[in-house]
Amino acid sequence: MFLYFLRRVLGMIPTLLLISVVCFAVIKLQPGSFTDQYLEDPRFSRETVERIRAQLGLDQSAAAQYGKWLWGVVTRGDFGYSFANGQPVVNLIGERLGWTVFIALLTLLVSWLIAVPLGIYTAIRRHGKTSAFANFFGYIGLAVPDFLAALLLIALVLNLGGTNVGGLNSPRFIGEPWSGAKLIDLLGHLWIPVVALGLEGVASIMRQMRASTLDVLSQDYIRTARAKGLRNNTVIWRHAVRNAINPLISLAGLSLPTLISGTIIVSIVLSLPTIGPLLYDSLINKDQYTALTLLMLSALLLLIGNLLADLALAWTDPRVRYQ
Repeated sequence: MFLYFLRRVLGMIPTLLLISVVCFAVIKLQPGSFTDQYLEDPRFSRETVERIRAQLGLDQSAAAQYGKWLWGVVTRGDFGYSFANGQPVVNLIGERLGWTVFIALLTLLVSWLIAVPLGIYTAIRRHGKTSAFANFFGYIGLAVPDFLAALLLIALVLNLGGTNVGGLNSPRFIGEPWSGAKLIDLLGHLWIPVVALGLEGVASIMRQMRASTLDVLSQDYIRTARAKGLRNNTVIWRHAVRNAINPLISLAGLSLPTLISGTIIVSIVLSLPTIGPLLYDSLINKDQYTALTLLMLSALLLLIGNLLADLALAWTDPRVRYQ
């Protein structure tokens, strides 16, 4: 297992290198550059714009720009500076990464805690009214975009007389040290993005768990277990669910980077301090080093998520062994 883990970790290095090349090439293929916005401002002459281009290194070839960025990453851990405000990219991402990961993990946890039991229940009681309602909820969850769900929740809170919409804290708590009142205020704001982001996840995981459980319940070993006289709960939880959840573990590695990259519109709608709006602004403004670093972060999370999912699958299923 350790050798498999080591091979996977070492294999991430060339994979990330190739991804960085592709991402940088795609960014550079966009028409125009960061300094084009200054050409539309009459306060900047063309000579001034050219000096800004030289200061940012945009007068060099794309290969030279990428090589300089990669050399800084490898030798100093320097991911470059943002063209928009001159701050180091690491600092910009670090300011938002904590809240991004927190909201993503919380949404993922809540989604699984709700979706897995619902999927099992709808598979066991698939002809009941509760199961039909849960399946209808699944269709709604898949059909409603997360940003529309956020807008509907905002409208609901405002119509009910509430004010805890937008951001993660009320204005009077911004910049204040943490206290019980600030934590309660955070929880009052936090449920909207969690529900909006988790709605599709709950519906998708529930339907996948339901289909997987139904498939397992029709297997021969389940009929054999029932024929031996085992209790129904033992058959379901020890044999059926244990095998039905394996496909979901394999898909769990895709969940975290999807949540992080999928929060762009919701974060803009709800004014959340996550990296989603930062990625959007960097792509729009052609802030190439910020966009490249964020795309590399998403790729790294995908690789780590897949590795953890494979290790968890080997831990939960004794039939899986990695040599």
